[in-house]
Amino acid sequence: MGTKERRQREFEARERLFLDTARALIRDEGILALQMARLARACDYATGTLYQHFSSKEDLLVALATRRLEEHSRYFCQSATWQAGTRERMFALTVADYRFARRHPGYSRLLQFAFTEVVWDGASETRRKALQAALQPPARAVRAIVQEAIDAGDLPSHGQEAGALMLGPWGLCAGIQSMSQTRGLLDGLGIPDPGQQLFRHTQLLLNGLGWQPLMNPVDDDALAALVQRIDNEVLAEATTPADEASKP
Repeated sequence: MGTKERRQREFEARERLFLDTARALIRDEGILALQMARLARACDYATGTLYQHFSSKEDLLVALATRRLEEHSRYFCQSATWQAGTRERMFALTVADYRFARRHPGYSRLLQFAFTEVVWDGASETRRKALQAALQPPARAVRAIVQEAIDAGDLPSHGQEAGALMLGPWGLCAGIQSMSQTRGLLDGLGIPDPGQQLFRHTQLLLNGLGWQPLMNPVDDDALAALVQRIDNEVLAEATTPADEASKP
């Protein structure tokens, strides 16, 4: 191995160390408590070395969000290629998203934080482009299922193209996920079991879109059986032991 290749590997290993340690600090103390100088000390490097990798704290946060989003995409790809009907696969994406967020409770907050104006504007263009690129595989997976459903006659287009139609299920999932992770919100409203609410409202939305075959969203036994089937047939293959850790 030449000097250049060795230095590149060392650089990549050091960056992984910074990201892993930052993720642990965020998990234990929260995003707002993260400080670049402390992170560098925790990794036994000078602060200047850390800034060789990340131009700012915001740059680091966007890099963290990108890394986790790439792992999240594995769940989406597994669900999108499941041998099932288009409606079941669309619902499987919702279950996959919820399961991933539950295993990594800090992930959704981190991703939302990365897209806030103060963080996004403070990150480098390179990091912003990397995060946008990481969004493409899950977006393509959703769009492809919607388009297949339209082409197969499972779903009326309602005069919309697939990219526009996918916003409904995606927005519903993101919204309920955000509400469920806002401490005290759903509990204060007396709304139990956000996962069950998400699954039920997704079926209501798919019914409203006319996505065949229609399902009775208040048939709890049928809904639970479908979720269990997805867990067994789809997500068991996408889960690794590392996924079980409560990391952001």
